[in-house]
Amino acid sequence: MKKIIYILTLLFVFSFGKITAQQTPAKNQVEAITITGATAHIGNGEVIENSIITFENGKITAIGAAGSASPKGTIIDASGKHVYPGFIAPNSTLGLVEISAVRASDDDSEMGTFNPHVRSIIAYNAESKIVESMRPNGVLMAQVTPRGGTICGTSSIVQLDAWNWEDAAIKLDDGVHVNWPNTFTQGRWWMGEEPGFKPNKEYTKQVTKLVDFFNQAKASIQSNNASINLPHLAMKGVFDATKTLFVNVGTEKAILDVITFAKENQIKKLVLVGADEASKVAMQLKQNNISVLIKRTHTTPNFEDDDYDLPYKNAKLLMDAGVLVALQNSGRMERANARNLPFQAGTVAAHGLDKEKALQLITGNSAKILGIDDIAGTLEVGKDATLFISIGDALDMRTNQLEKAFIQGRDISLESHQTKLWKRYSDKYGQ
Repeated sequence: MKKIIYILTLLFVFSFGKITAQQTPAKNQVEAITITGATAHIGNGEVIENSIITFENGKITAIGAAGSASPKGTIIDASGKHVYPGFIAPNSTLGLVEISAVRASDDDSEMGTFNPHVRSIIAYNAESKIVESMRPNGVLMAQVTPRGGTICGTSSIVQLDAWNWEDAAIKLDDGVHVNWPNTFTQGRWWMGEEPGFKPNKEYTKQVTKLVDFFNQAKASIQSNNASINLPHLAMKGVFDATKTLFVNVGTEKAILDVITFAKENQIKKLVLVGADEASKVAMQLKQNNISVLIKRTHTTPNFEDDDYDLPYKNAKLLMDAGVLVALQNSGRMERANARNLPFQAGTVAAHGLDKEKALQLITGNSAKILGIDDIAGTLEVGKDATLFISIGDALDMRTNQLEKAFIQGRDISLESHQTKLWKRYSDKYGQ
C-alpha cells in the first residue's frame, strides 16, 4: 500500500511540475523604448499628463511632459492610457509555497524558535505559477519573507521575471523578521475554552526570552565569537543598521514595548508589520521615525470596539500623522491575494486618502521602507525601468487592464495559466 501511495505521489508531483513553469523570462533590452501620450503616475504623489518616458539598458533616461525630450528607439503610443511604476508586495511568501497541502512545495518556515540565519531567498521558486499570476495586475516586485518561530529568518527582495533566485534578486538579505509575543490570546474552542480574547499570562516571559536572545547575540558579536554561532552572526546587520528589523506586532501595548525594546538595543532601522493599533500610537511612531507595513486592507477589525472601517482608513490615519506607511498582504491566502494589492490601495483611496497618495502605499513608500528607493518605486531618471501601461486606472479592478509591462527594461509576458484559461473559455462560450 505504501508503495502505491509513493508512486501516486511521484506521478502527481511530476504532472504538477510539468505545468508550473512560467513564461520564459524576457530578453535584456537591446534598444531604447519611448512611451508617449500616457498619464504618468510617478509614485511620489506627482502626475504628468501627456508624458514622454524613455528608457535604455534597463534604466529610465528621460521623463517629463510631451516635448521635454525627443523620442528614441521604439515608440509606443499610449495616448489615453496610464503608466505606473511596478507595484511592490512586501512581507510576502510568494515563491516559497505553491500548494500548501503538498509538503514538497511548501518551504516558508523552518523548525526552531530563533532562526535569523535562515535565508528565504535560496528557497525562492522563480517558476511558481502564483508568482506568474501577479504580473497581469502590475505586481512586479516582492519581498520574499520567511514565516514561523519567534525570529523567522531573513528576507530578500526580488523582481518577478527570472530564471532562478540569483537572477531574481534585487536586494539580498534586506531584513530580519520577528514575531513579537501577543498581549492577548484567543480561546481554543476545540478545547472547550471560551473563544473570546483574554490577556496572555505568558507575555512577559515570552518577551524576556526574545530580549535574552538579542543580548546574547550582541555579546557574542562584540566578543568576536559570532562566527561559530550562525544565529548570532545573522543578527549583526540588525545592530549595525545594514539590515532592517521587521517586527510583526498588533496591540497598542505591544507596539509601545517594541519601541522601548528598539531604543534599549539601539536598533536604528525598525519597521512594524501588521500593527493593527498603530494609529493609537502614531505620535510615538512619528517621533521615533518608525515605518509601518499595515495589515491587509480587505479584512475585518480585530476587536468589537474597533471602528467597522478601521482597516480601510488605517493608512490615512497614520499618513495624516506623518508616519511612513505601505501596504502588505500577509494572512489567510496571502499569496493568492497578493495580486489584489492595487485594489487594496484603491479601497484606501475610497475611504479618504488622495488617489496618488494611495498609489504611494504600493510604490514609492514600499521602496523606501524596503531600502530599494534608489532603483525602484517611482518613475525617475536613473531608476530601473520597472513599469507598466494600463488601459485604465490600475487601482480599480474594473479598469486595471495591463497592455505592456517592463521589468528592468525587459518587455515581459503578461500571460499566465489564468489568462490562458480565460481566453480558452471566452472562445468556447463566445462561439
